[in-house]
Amino acid sequence: MNRHTWVTAPVAALAVTAMLAACSTDNKAADGGAVYTTISGTNPITAGAPMNPFNASGNYFLGYNTMQLGFDKLNPADPNDFFPGLAKSWTATPTSLTVQLQDKAKWSDGSDVTPDDVKTSLAIALTQGSATVGAGFLTQGLDVGAVKTVDAHTVEIDQAVGGKNINFTRLVLKQTIVPTKVYGSLVPADIWDTIAASQGSDATAAQAAIDKLNATGKTISAFAPQTDVSAGPFVLTRVNPGSAVLDRNKYFYDLPKISPKQVVLRHYSGNEQIWGYMKNGELDSAPYTSIPTNVLDEILKAGNKRVDSLHYVNAAIAFNESVAPYDKTAVRQALAYVIDRKAVTKVGEPVGGTASTHLTGMIEQATANWLTPDQVNALNPYEPDTAKAETLLKGVGFTKNGDQWMLPDGKPWTITLQTVNGFSDWIAASTVIANELTSFGIPTKPALTADFATYKTEMAAGKYAVGFWLTALGPQASAAYQRLYGADNGFSMRGATVAHVSGKGSGNWQNTPETYTVGGNTVKVGELTAQLSALAPADQKPIIQQLAIATNQELPVIPIWDYTSVQFTNDKRFTNFPQQGQDALLNNPPGVWMMQGYVQGKQ
Repeated sequence: MNRHTWVTAPVAALAVTAMLAACSTDNKAADGGAVYTTISGTNPITAGAPMNPFNASGNYFLGYNTMQLGFDKLNPADPNDFFPGLAKSWTATPTSLTVQLQDKAKWSDGSDVTPDDVKTSLAIALTQGSATVGAGFLTQGLDVGAVKTVDAHTVEIDQAVGGKNINFTRLVLKQTIVPTKVYGSLVPADIWDTIAASQGSDATAAQAAIDKLNATGKTISAFAPQTDVSAGPFVLTRVNPGSAVLDRNKYFYDLPKISPKQVVLRHYSGNEQIWGYMKNGELDSAPYTSIPTNVLDEILKAGNKRVDSLHYVNAAIAFNESVAPYDKTAVRQALAYVIDRKAVTKVGEPVGGTASTHLTGMIEQATANWLTPDQVNALNPYEPDTAKAETLLKGVGFTKNGDQWMLPDGKPWTITLQTVNGFSDWIAASTVIANELTSFGIPTKPALTADFATYKTEMAAGKYAVGFWLTALGPQASAAYQRLYGADNGFSMRGATVAHVSGKGSGNWQNTPETYTVGGNTVKVGELTAQLSALAPADQKPIIQQLAIATNQELPVIPIWDYTSVQFTNDKRFTNFPQQGQDALLNNPPGVWMMQGYVQGKQ
């Protein structure tokens, strides 16, 4: 996998090198300052795309020129633990958040960052939740009801009436803040009335309001600003097919901490190019990239230092249960018994992966933290066992014709396992899985989608029955289960009510049942997952235990491996990088490191 970066078809590394010739290859800016060279771990370079953080292909770079009120420390014990961003400090009540903006916060044109900018930005965020007409909910889960200016540097953000979202603070702090002077004309004057209607109890009026918000969101996402107006430590000055160049923002509120005079973010379209940059010693740091063992050795020999941190992400095989036979629990369980997760991980993610053991929808460390030892021991580990797989399949009407498994209707069973071009670990793993399933008697063929944006769109449209997916998203267990029993499964919160939708155009591509029966008890997975958003972590354990045990039984996905975030730093040009053990910093981009006083150029 490319570390949270969704790429297009690979191109020759030589061609990319040629395109980079115009960049500052001597690592000196025009004024003699140091140039920090890396890649973006959140989105690739898209020449010609707008400098718009709400555009799916936009050129915007979190922590460099794109700012939030705060930056997530990914603390599982405290979902609201953040580094300051444009917010210097904040205080929360059960229903509101009051934010004190940085005293010297300015945009790159010299104008002040104001509470009105925050209000505009949060209104825009509420147009970006779902672009699907008729979805009936905002998938983002940001239930802001009102934004009020307290004074020139203070803003109060209130939850929607009836909202009890324990993650309200973190959701607000993570929103992108943009200038009203650039985006304000795109926001209808009555948008807060529309937002209020979308959160109301009248379902028809709420749907009409949501449709209106989605239409506004499409207009905003298509907008192309003429220049970048940034409140971050850098401002985007030019983009070409080979790189994006960002110069230090002289108006940044904490400028003395920012050592590089310039940041160059290099383009890539596959893992191999990133490996090449590191093997040549061209990057000052690199975020997680799927790497085979032999390439890792070459990267380390080039003077790069490996820095590991905990990563709350899992690679899994996901199912669309509206497609037979994947609607049958026994079928998903049988496939879990056939797939040898350790063998797959050894090929697909040998450097940054640990084979999944307990298949709960969370990473292994989270499972151990939330469940009792007796509960963990009672989970089904689904160790490879083809005899158990055969018994399960025969029990639900499957038969064999020679070496080929036949569906209950007598037709041959074949599988297309969907992966994404550029995700080298998924592609390698899919070959191993295909061989295992084919040997078992289910002819399986890996298939590639051109890029992740297309993959997400086509998956949401229900075009794939079986495909790789990222799950266990954390660090909070509530986020992990939202991935399974949230928007992709048709569940969401509307005020204090759990809504559920299904069918074409709904965005629900997982299509699991609304309830599971576990140990004779009914488990309402969508409702329980929604409840987590209103409970403090200390009160979540009984619900998380129910969801973990139900997920282990029903397997809406088959987790294959947990990721470790394997990053690299190179001290040829800069020093004072975050070190192993500083997970909170390492889980953020280098621009955030710089804001905290890290990364100093060598003299």
